[in-house]
Amino acid sequence: MSKTLILKRILLIIPFLALAGCEDFLSKEPDSTRATINTPKQVSQLLTTAYPQGGYVVFSEAMSDNVGDKGTGQDDKTNRFSFQFEVVEATVDEQDSPDQYWAECYRAISVANQALEIISKSADPSQYTAQRGEALLARAYAHFMLVNYFSKFFDPQQPNSDPGIPYVTEPETVVIKKYERKTVAYVYEMIEKDLLEGLPLISDGSYTIPKYHFNRAAANAFASRFYLVKKDYNKVLQYCNEAFPGGNIGENLRPWNTTYSSLSPAELYNTYSRANQNANLLLIETSSTYGRYVAQYRYGMNFRKWQEISDSENIIAGGASWAYPLYTQGDNNYLIPKLNEYFVRESVNAEIGQPYVMLPVFTAEEVLFNKIEANAYLNNTTAALADLNVFVSKRVSNYKSATQVVTASSIRSYFGTANLRNGIISTLLAFKRVEFVQEGMRWFDIQRYALPVQHETFTGSVISVPANDPRRILQIPQSATLSGIEQNSR
Repeated sequence: MSKTLILKRILLIIPFLALAGCEDFLSKEPDSTRATINTPKQVSQLLTTAYPQGGYVVFSEAMSDNVGDKGTGQDDKTNRFSFQFEVVEATVDEQDSPDQYWAECYRAISVANQALEIISKSADPSQYTAQRGEALLARAYAHFMLVNYFSKFFDPQQPNSDPGIPYVTEPETVVIKKYERKTVAYVYEMIEKDLLEGLPLISDGSYTIPKYHFNRAAANAFASRFYLVKKDYNKVLQYCNEAFPGGNIGENLRPWNTTYSSLSPAELYNTYSRANQNANLLLIETSSTYGRYVAQYRYGMNFRKWQEISDSENIIAGGASWAYPLYTQGDNNYLIPKLNEYFVRESVNAEIGQPYVMLPVFTAEEVLFNKIEANAYLNNTTAALADLNVFVSKRVSNYKSATQVVTASSIRSYFGTANLRNGIISTLLAFKRVEFVQEGMRWFDIQRYALPVQHETFTGSVISVPANDPRRILQIPQSATLSGIEQNSR
């Protein structure tokens, strides 16, 4: 089934993306577009589009503390309004916008629901075990990302009774269907249900290229992220260990201070998001111009911000420098070569087309960080320190294992704290910040820890966004109100 045909079946939560196909859809029998999908292989092919093919990095990074106002640069509305914590006025077909991400998540959910319905109506559903597992994981993941961006962030110590997002479990068969948001708590319950039901069904052997699907490692990485938000640290450890059952996470980290250190920017771009990189657990193709403008955005990483972000190298005893290669594209436009653009022409001879970025959404690094955080909160400080040093061993230039180490003493000295557990958490967050810079991941830690954000403009004014500021919640797209979905109060 082509993506165009799938889009015609998504008719309600993202109406502006799909209404152009309504007449064609309504002129057919409801199941006619699925008549030929009747084998596990065909369902697997359908599920290749059950992932949100829109990018979150532009708005996620711009809201974080990783960016500054350069005064000049690429004037992109998503980058600008996200930095200013204002509503991004964009349509669902504008690349990298929150509205497009909303639309793409629900498109992915619709595909997953179509697959589940086909499986349930098949003559022998037991033949589709792996496909059912992937569909459930894909549905859970898209809802998880939506609720974390478009609703108040989940807090396990609170009732989480604020409005969530619609949790859709059936294929859409009408043009306008009414949905209710229910609560954040309800959405998390449904995510957990799909996650726990789907994870044991995942089978890597059912994929040609497992890294483009919810393989076993990626599914367990997702589970570890989910339970990290819920602060269920025993389960975080369980799923981290299942993601790498041999305990060899360190061997799968990106080799920044060895193999990567000899690569040119072009070679890094061509390597970072490849399926043959052990660190990449799940890769999603996203329609995005981020690879083109990452260094050129007005609200991006300037040198002052890089100094702030990379200062965490001073937590390491014995003197150390991060091995991340920093490059520039003009004055004060800094980047680390990671997410490269590839351009898909509309036809062989066409001069027009769409830019895409292959985005690593789950990595070995995240699994290691989740394991460290869980061990810290479970008071397994020796294990947490050991894994911090596993990370350092792959990230420090000219690494010397005997002297370049993270110790209880170096942590206490850097952060000025006597509380080792808190110091380990602060170290972890600092290391995660530098590792995932320009990938949009910092925003999740800012939300999880309710960290205030201050953005200083080029003219000297300051945009302050404290922990409970409603501007931290993305606005529900205007188009979704046609389905009865209330927008967020701002």
